[in-house]
Order: sequence, then structure tokens, then C-alpha cells
Amino acid sequence: MLKSSEAPTAARAAGKRGLQLLISSRDASALNHLRTVSQRLGTLQVSTRLVSNGHTDPLYGLEQMPDLLLLCVSHLWREELAALLQRPAHERPPLLVCGPLEEREGIRLAMQAGARDFLPEPVAADELLAALGRMIQETQAGQATGGQLIAVINAKGGSGATLLACNLAHQLSARGGNTLLLDLDLQFGSVAHCLDMLPTHSHVEVLQQVEDMDGVALRGFCSHFSPTLHVLGGRSGELCLAQDVRLEQLEALLRLARSTYDWVVVDLPRQIDHLTGITLEQADRVYILVQQSLSHLKDATRLVRIMREELGVQGERLQVVVNRYDKAAPVSLQDIAEALRCTALQKLPNDYLVVSESQNTGVPLELHAPRAPLTLGMRKLSQALLGTQAAEQGLLKRTFGRLFRG
Repeated sequence: MLKSSEAPTAARAAGKRGLQLLISSRDASALNHLRTVSQRLGTLQVSTRLVSNGHTDPLYGLEQMPDLLLLCVSHLWREELAALLQRPAHERPPLLVCGPLEEREGIRLAMQAGARDFLPEPVAADELLAALGRMIQETQAGQATGGQLIAVINAKGGSGATLLACNLAHQLSARGGNTLLLDLDLQFGSVAHCLDMLPTHSHVEVLQQVEDMDGVALRGFCSHFSPTLHVLGGRSGELCLAQDVRLEQLEALLRLARSTYDWVVVDLPRQIDHLTGITLEQADRVYILVQQSLSHLKDATRLVRIMREELGVQGERLQVVVNRYDKAAPVSLQDIAEALRCTALQKLPNDYLVVSESQNTGVPLELHAPRAPLTLGMRKLSQALLGTQAAEQGLLKRTFGRLFRG
């Protein structure tokens, strides 16, 4: 059976609500030890859960999710971590794992489940307190952020992710507020070129010192396409490998960006590593660009499966965009929808000349060809992000224009 108990903390005694920490374990003595140590942090409300039945999900049956989860795994660690992985990423609280988990497979599963840290047995009190302190700091910083994180990625190279990221960011900056366009292709990023910009600073510089930066400093490192659209990418000739960037640095940059900007649009390289993985997990919306060919469909099927099963990107968070749509193509929208198990496909028309002119001049579609079908398709995507209010305001503006023009 599942038994839960809650121990009052100094924060609760003072009448202040702290973060709620749930400690789950099949070992009663380990549970008591972890609770005793965790209670030293007066900012936590600590509750425990002794699992002694067939359920392996530490969150099974909870009416309210905790803010933090400390999971002491047992010999059933595969089943326990797999149960967490079945939950969407946004439904899993920040996770700390301890227990008999020394195999590489176990560490990999723990990371996929969102573990911020792993503490080997026996768990030292100072290491546990330090790990909990880091989780508290990260969670409080995350709660203070309000910006939306939008990730764009190709299912196959050349599908149009950079085109969408640049134009989506431009439209959001014009209608939705301050926007950061972040190029995470560390070697062959082309965002700055598409907007005809010559960066004086790079994302590598920011990542290396992001822990000491605030929003003002971040804005200063960015290139400014307009007062509401800032761009952060690489500089020409600068080489950076993914392994040169620590996961903690990117997490800190994403937190800072979301607390500084209303929208953060990330152009991701076509690969799955620690940088793209954490961005996809944290994204409020992920756009996958695909075209109407069997090779695109094959790669898209693999990528969508990884996102859903490994990264927890589910439901409306995952959007498939069919770029260069042609209704006469042998691979139809229905074929793509069935293969990807996606009922609501977005589509962008094929307009090579307009795209070529826009990218060669560095002028976004909204400025270069505002009435082109491709621009209208981009606008539809941005309005879906902004919600019905943006669409209603646009309709109202057009109506007043017709009534009072001339």
C-alpha cells in the first residue's frame, strides 16, 4: 500500500508556505533518514511516501503534485523510472534520485525522467542538502519566469526550420512583445545571416558567463534587429562543439531568457543531444518541419517518437508543420497525419522565389512580402501562439479601416 505522512517545517510553523518536497521510497529506514536531513531546510514542506504495494509510480494517485520529488529507488528502479517517464514532462516535478543505481542504463533513465542530480548510497547529509538547495533555487527561478519558449527543429535537413524560426520570432516581436531569437546550431547557425546581421558577441560568450548575468547584460550581448526583436547566435568563423557547453549553462540561459523576454524562439540543429534535449523538454511549443517525401516522413516518424516517448513532448505542445506544401504530391497530408499520429497538421505553401529574395536580402517575410500566401501562413502560426485575442484585434482593426477610411 501507499502511505503518506507530512512533517511540519519551520516555514509551515511560521505560517508561510514553502516548496513541497515529496520523498518516496520502499525502504522505511531510508525514508526516515532522508526526511530528517531534508527538514533542516526550513524552506521546505516535507512529506513522505512509503510504497509497499504493486505500484511503481511514486506519484500514483496524488491529488496534488509536489513541487519537488526525492525518489529513493529500489531494486525495481527500472520500473520506477519508467513509470515516471510515462508521464508528460510538464507533469513531472523536479526530480532528485538516490539509491542503488550504478549501471549506465539507470543513470540514463534517471536523466530521461528529468533527474537534476543522482546521489549514490550511502547518502551524505551535506550532499543531499546541497542538491536540494540547487533544486530549490532552480525551481524558484523558474516560477518567476513568464516568457514562452518556442522550439523549431527540422525532421530532415533543409526542411525550413530556420526560415520558420526567424519569421515567427519577427511576427511575435511585432504583435506579442519583446522576443529573443536564439540560434543553438553551434557550428552552422544561419539565423544572423537570414536577418542580415553581423553579431559582435556570440552565444558561446553568453553561455560561458551566464551564471553571473542579469537581463540587462543579456540584452547587451544580443544583436538588435529592432527594439523588440533581439538575436543571439554564433559569429562567423567561431567553432564550438556541443560537448563544450555544460547542461547547467544552457538551463541558466533559458531561465534568464524567459525572465527577460516575452517570447524565446529557439532554432535547433537537427540532432538529439543534451542541449537540444533539455530545450525540447522545457519548450511550451515545439514545431517540427517536414516535407512531402518518404525520406522526410521516415525521419519525422523517428523524431516524433523520440519526442513523445523519450522527452515527454505530448499533445498540443508538439506541432507538425508541412513546409512547401503541394496538394498534388504523392505523399499527402493524410499520409503524414497517419504516420505521425497527428490530426492537426499545419502547412506552409511553396514559394521559392519569395523565400529566396527574403533570405538573400535579410528582410523578414512580413516586411518583404506581407500579402504572399507564405507570409499569411506564418502569420496564422503566430496568431495561434498569441491566442484568439490577436486574431480578434486584427479583425477589429480591419473593420474600422473599412468603415472609416477615406
